[in-house]
Amino acid sequence: MSDLPTPDQQSHPHPHPFPHPRRRAVLSGAFVLGAGAVLGSGLSGNAWAAAAAGPVISGCAAWRARPPSAPVKLLPTAPHKIIVHHTATANSTDYTQEHAFALSRSIQAYHMDDNGWIDSGQHFTISRGGWITEGRHSSVAALGAGTQQVESAHCTGQNTVAVGIENEGTYTTVDPRSAQYAKLVDLCAYICRQYGLRPYQIFGHRDFNNTNCPGDRLYAMLPQLRADVAARTGGDPGWTAWSTARVGDSGERVRSLQYLLNSRGSSLTVDGSFGPATESAVRAFQTTNRASVDGVAGNQTWHQLVNPVRRGAQGDPVKALQSQLNAHGQALVVDGSFGSGTEAGVRAFQTSATLPVDGVADARTWNRLLVQTG
Repeated sequence: MSDLPTPDQQSHPHPHPFPHPRRRAVLSGAFVLGAGAVLGSGLSGNAWAAAAAGPVISGCAAWRARPPSAPVKLLPTAPHKIIVHHTATANSTDYTQEHAFALSRSIQAYHMDDNGWIDSGQHFTISRGGWITEGRHSSVAALGAGTQQVESAHCTGQNTVAVGIENEGTYTTVDPRSAQYAKLVDLCAYICRQYGLRPYQIFGHRDFNNTNCPGDRLYAMLPQLRADVAARTGGDPGWTAWSTARVGDSGERVRSLQYLLNSRGSSLTVDGSFGPATESAVRAFQTTNRASVDGVAGNQTWHQLVNPVRRGAQGDPVKALQSQLNAHGQALVVDGSFGSGTEAGVRAFQTSATLPVDGVADARTWNRLLVQTG
């Protein structure tokens, strides 16, 4: 069974509130967890010790999850971002663990029975009462190990590269409860520590797909969330808005856009001129990734196009990077091969832009490159 949403479900990942917990899913007893414990996660040895350093997370066994309808895929790579969601359900005043467990069963039932997914789409859920539960099976174990991730279904175009966190409630006009927000900070800080992520790599669902999620109020809190996580993990949480590219534009930013679109299946002439063919390719890419379809390369389009590029990489994304670095004063051969020279160029740019200097072109390095070129 494919673990991808149907086109309509992809366009509206939260089409209506999750149904009330089914009678057969009501939990008759509660589990009491000690600080740092992970219940029902199947961890052992070093993975258990690593997980114990994080917040309390109730595993799938604790909330009596159904087994997946097909094997859950464990990817060989770690994620490079966190995506925050809200469930678009009622803002419950039941803050008990029993309610959190029932919510997790309800979400899983909706995702499996209505969406046709193999399991819950998200990796983790935080209830209004501040209880954290595992979503998709094996997510806690992968997080505890810190080197792999579970393929998910929470955000079209990002399900192999991002950890998804659902926050119970609807945060269009109200803020999350303080207890819930505190657990979101705890969980994000732990994820960042485990996977070596930086606080600026925390985003909202609407940064990628055409959706209101995670609600205007929770989305507006993301800069504070990044800052609060940075206070725990270190680093600069700042993020700069992406520059746009549209019909009639020309220059290095358009050239990068064309290279990146070609890496995703387009066959554009890379000439730095944003004409009808480039607009058509942008619209096609936006449609595939459930972004707002307007033919303009803006926030969602760049977020979906840009992935970290590091030494050993090959192809059009590297050409885009090399061409950008040349526009910033380097003298690289644009050959699509990320070797020592390209790494040195990235480090030099990161130094000049006061970014973390690691030689990896992550989202913020790309962001600064694109913002500073026409």
